[in-house]
Amino acid sequence: MAHLEEGLTEKQLQLLKTLFKKSKSLKVFTIYETQNKIARELGITRQALNIHLRKLREEGYIRTGRGFLDLTDKALRALGIKTADVFVTLKIDPKYRLSAYEKIRKLSVEKIYRITGDIDLMVQLSQAYLDEFLNNLTKIDGIKETTTYVVIEILK
Repeated sequence: MAHLEEGLTEKQLQLLKTLFKKSKSLKVFTIYETQNKIARELGITRQALNIHLRKLREEGYIRTGRGFLDLTDKALRALGIKTADVFVTLKIDPKYRLSAYEKIRKLSVEKIYRITGDIDLMVQLSQAYLDEFLNNLTKIDGIKETTTYVVIEILK
């Protein structure tokens, strides 16, 4: 679970959690929502949100630009979130393959590979979304078997 980083208030940690939930992994965690919407969700004014965002940016927890906000590695560490690449292989009952493929496409994944051999799919995603992904897989008919591989080192 997350631990309180030195200098972060509870509201700032809550803000980081909210932003993480809204982020999409593109090797960075990016939020494309308006500050008004985020402020409303947190129950604070836009001005209060701006004060928190400025502090988080100055401390290196976020990067901002026109229309987007990125969570940095420092923010993810503050939230206790691991971001290694993960590969999950899946065996799918042939009569459920097409519907399973469609449902898997809608999950928080980076890439889905349909491959040859004794498995049907290999899915690549961030470790930050692994628990959610595996929980969602249990709701998909026809998944016969999964194997999960977490990258511990990239050799070049």
